[in-house]
Amino acid sequence: MKGLYCKLGETGEVKFIIQETSVPIDIGDHQVKVQVKGCALSPVAIKLYEDLKLQREHIPVGREIAGIVLQVGPKVSFFRPDDEVVGILPLDAEMSGLCDVIVMDEYSLVQKPEKVSWFEAAAAVKDGLRAYTALHTVSRMAAGHTLLVLDGASPFGVLTIQLAHYHGVKVLATALSPEDRTFLEQLRPSVARVIGVWDSKVDLVDSCLEETGGLGVDIVIDAGVQLYEEDPEVKKHLPHKHDIITLLGVGGHWVTTEDSLQLDPPDSRVLFLKAASVSFLNDEVWEASRAKQGRYLHIMKDVVEKLSTGTLRPLLENPVPLYEATVSMEMVQRRQVRKRVVVKL
Repeated sequence: MKGLYCKLGETGEVKFIIQETSVPIDIGDHQVKVQVKGCALSPVAIKLYEDLKLQREHIPVGREIAGIVLQVGPKVSFFRPDDEVVGILPLDAEMSGLCDVIVMDEYSLVQKPEKVSWFEAAAAVKDGLRAYTALHTVSRMAAGHTLLVLDGASPFGVLTIQLAHYHGVKVLATALSPEDRTFLEQLRPSVARVIGVWDSKVDLVDSCLEETGGLGVDIVIDAGVQLYEEDPEVKKHLPHKHDIITLLGVGGHWVTTEDSLQLDPPDSRVLFLKAASVSFLNDEVWEASRAKQGRYLHIMKDVVEKLSTGTLRPLLENPVPLYEATVSMEMVQRRQVRKRVVVKL
């Protein structure tokens, strides 16, 4: 049986290889053996593995899976053979989600509704978890709030917009290209304002303040920020941290994916005057505490239920076969694809 693994080269470059692997014959008391039908590809967070001391020669690739239960451990209470399930393999998993059959804990899986396809389930479970974490857990979203989603046409951005609309939130979104703008303007329910940041004549701060009557937005979810005035390594479409702080309203929440964010004293002073907050978005944190396990499963269950009702509609490419997984994963790692890639097994 084959799986996809990530290997670091001597100079630090990332390589993806198909490698033979085997399934354990015996499974643990609370483990489930699953036949994988679809597996979504997400960039491998090499630095996170290093920080958590989980680095090894071959890192399993493909953690968001959907499939059929083949066998359950003696103390498994949530599932039975032939159940359709979806879940996320933990960071310390030994097996790749692209193996035909995998073994994982029952506490990392939820039931998949019949009407949801394997590929939609695998594509949406992690982005959906991330959207819930940003909107509910971190920023305490409420009806009537105004939300700014940066790079709204990304797979994560689309689910965040859809979830916010469901809860009665007014949504603004940035588009990185004319194509992204057209896509976002066609979303239903509609985005209140699409801000084309590829155009140098468009000012993000002015657009947000104009749309909110000068009050600023309640929640900002970024897709990276510029930390310095002149940062040649950063793409031009990323907003500067000062801009985000400026467009925040009183009591606003800035949810950032920038793990090396640095705030100068003047920045902190402005946040203090607005009684605003900065929070870091790390959806992997759910597995760091057993006390959060019930909420983690509740979120994943809610994501797949909203998939079945059409509230959430993931942005995904046509499923690719296993023999194309290596090339597809290289593109995903370099962030050269704008839709979620799912491998069909």
